[in-house]
Amino acid sequence: MGGTGSAGGHGTLSGRFFDAAIGLLERVRDEEGESVAAAGELLADTVADGGRLFAFGAGHSSLAAQDLVYRAGGLALMNLLTVPGVVGVDVMPATLGSALERVDGLASAVLDCSPLRAGDALVIISLSGRNALPVEMALTARSLGVKVIGVTSLAYTTATKPRHSSGTFLKDHCDVVLDSKISVGDAELTLDAVPAPFAPASTVVTSALLQAVMATTAAALTARGIDPPLLRSGNVDGGLEWNDRVFEEYGDRIFYRR
Repeated sequence: MGGTGSAGGHGTLSGRFFDAAIGLLERVRDEEGESVAAAGELLADTVADGGRLFAFGAGHSSLAAQDLVYRAGGLALMNLLTVPGVVGVDVMPATLGSALERVDGLASAVLDCSPLRAGDALVIISLSGRNALPVEMALTARSLGVKVIGVTSLAYTTATKPRHSSGTFLKDHCDVVLDSKISVGDAELTLDAVPAPFAPASTVVTSALLQAVMATTAAALTARGIDPPLLRSGNVDGGLEWNDRVFEEYGDRIFYRR
C-alpha cells in the first residue's frame, strides 16, 4: 500500500496504524472472549487455592509480562519469572537474547531454580510460540503440576516450523491458549518507498489481552466472596498504605519484594 507520513487522519500512516491496532483489539475482544474467561477463572482458582502467579516472556514479549507485575490496578500476586539474558533487550549484544530462546534445556534449568511448584499458574507469552524456550517452559511447568496460560499468535503455527526438538509449539502445552491474532512478522504497515513492512502492534494487543484476563480474574474472585488482592497507585492518597496491607497479607506469595 502507498501512503504518506504526514500526521493526523485515518489516511495517514499514523491513522492507519491506529486503525490496525483497533481492528486487532476488536478481533481479540470478539473472538477470544471464551478463552479470556477461562484464563481468568484459572487464575482465580489458583489464587483461591493458595497458589502463586507467574508471568514469563522473552525479548519484547517480556514487556507484556512485566506489565502485569507490581502494577497499580493489577493483581499483587503476579510475579515475573526471569531468565538471565532473555527478559527485555538489556543484554549485550541484544541478539544474544534471541539466541538463548533457541537453546534446548535452558527452560528446565531455570524452572529447577525457580520458586514454581505444583498448584501455581504460569502465563507464558511468545508471539511465534515456536522457539525452544517457551515451548520447553510450558511443557516442563505442566509436568510439575503448574497450570499454563499461553499467549501467542496461532498464525505462526501454520506459516512457520517449530524450533523445539519435540516438533511442537507453545499452544500444544497449555491449559488455556489466548490468540493475539498478530500476523506473521508482526508489522501492520507497508509503504511503496519502504522495502520492509513496519509498525508492530503485538505489544499493544498482548498487553490489552492480558489486562482483560486480569479484570476477569478480579471479577471471578469477587464472585466467590474473595477480595481480589489488587494494588493501588502509590501516587494517590492512601495508596501506599493500601499496598502495605496487601503485601503483609499475601507476602508469602509475592517474590518481587524479596
